[in-house]
Amino acid sequence: MADDLTELEARLFEWIRQSDFDSMPWSTASAAKAFKVKKDEIYEAVAALTRKVPERIQVFYKEGSVHIAAE
Repeated sequence: MADDLTELEARLFEWIRQSDFDSMPWSTASAAKAFKVKKDEIYEAVAALTRKVPERIQVFYKEGSVHIAAE
C-alpha cells in the first residue's frame, strides 16, 4: 500500500477492505461515527484513497447508492 497514506486513510482503507458493503450499504455517517471524525473527513479520505491507491479501491454509484470496495 502507498506509504503516503495518512493514519485515517490507512485505517479507513482497512475497514473498507474488511467490510461487506453489498450486504450492508455504505454510510458516510456511520464511518464518521466509527472513526470519531466529521463526515467531510471521511469524504476527503475516500477521495484521497482513490488517488493514492486507485488499483486497490473502487467507488461507484448504482441504483441510488454509493458502493465502495477495496482489496
